[in-house]
Amino acid sequence: MTTLYDCDVLDQASLLTPAEQAAILRLRATLDEDVRPLVNEYWSRDEFPEQVIPKLTGLNLMNPHEIIDAGETPSDLFAGFRTFELARCDASMSTFYNAVAGLFRTTINLGGSPEQAAAMDPLVQTFELFGVFCLTEAEHGSDIAGGLATTAERNGDTWTINGNKRWIGGVWVADTLAIFARDVADAQVKCFLVPKNTPGVSYTKIMNKASLKIMQNADITLDNVKVDDSTRLLNINSFADVAGLLRNMRSMVSWIACGVMAGAYEAAVAYTKERQQFGKPIASFQLIQEKLARMLANLTAGLAMTVRLTQQQQEGTFVDANSAMCKMQTSLLMRETVALAREVVGGNGIVVDYDVARFFADAEAIYSYEGTHEINALVVGRSITGVGSFK
Repeated sequence: MTTLYDCDVLDQASLLTPAEQAAILRLRATLDEDVRPLVNEYWSRDEFPEQVIPKLTGLNLMNPHEIIDAGETPSDLFAGFRTFELARCDASMSTFYNAVAGLFRTTINLGGSPEQAAAMDPLVQTFELFGVFCLTEAEHGSDIAGGLATTAERNGDTWTINGNKRWIGGVWVADTLAIFARDVADAQVKCFLVPKNTPGVSYTKIMNKASLKIMQNADITLDNVKVDDSTRLLNINSFADVAGLLRNMRSMVSWIACGVMAGAYEAAVAYTKERQQFGKPIASFQLIQEKLARMLANLTAGLAMTVRLTQQQQEGTFVDANSAMCKMQTSLLMRETVALAREVVGGNGIVVDYDVARFFADAEAIYSYEGTHEINALVVGRSITGVGSFK
């Protein structure tokens, strides 16, 4: 039996249609030819290889021709495996692509009115509208619901925005910033699509990162930035609306975590088959095989949980606790898996040339973004007990 992934031992990718699998294979060919040869070099340089952007965006993977020609609509499961394939190559590439295809597109489609979504989504699909999601602030991450400090004040048909955002990825190549700000009049959170070149917008690169070094993150300053009321997304009128966006987005982070597990596992397996010690490949050693088995079990469990969550969401079932639990658990499994990969590669496991060091370091960012372990655990705990332990 031919499977899309050797590491997918339960063949969960078989749930994709033949057309969806063909689109994934087309993505894989581009990653293998144009992206994979660059990632270790650019990770070490702390730079993004911008020459790959037209390669990735030109694939039209939000609306692939294979799926359209088959008379189908791209499923949520396809979007998940697209993310998995990207992360299996490199976590930054997956994070970069999903900044638009996941975070920004979800913000447009759920946060915009039906008219706004209908007008903008086709442009997002082709990256003609290249936007990034700007919620986190320097002083407010886990407490962003109550702590969001960026303000928006309305005067007629014009809004004036002041504040700061942090950890915003993809700013350098984006044209639009989805800025979440607190309305001075009613203290509720609103969202504005701010052109990056608007007077008063400035940004600087966050330096000295030890994780996701390819993905360029920025601090953004908004100093009396004036935008028209038409830039406001009409369905975001409170943080509860923002939470609805995050509930949808967390499943994509679980796909990234699974892809990182797959990439680290595959790199470790390849190394153990080639590395000779005591006159034979280390793949033949019992302790090595035990670690590889745990890595594969982690990946299989994480993928099963993520696939089922995605199926439920495709069917219209969205539960905060479920998406939080999935992100929490896949991130834990990922953290153990990349550590085991680093172990089996030994001293070479800290050298980027063998891939596992990159996956090992990048996993730390994924473990924290889109909700830390603790915050996601408390969302689940609130569901279990009926008692909220944080605001």
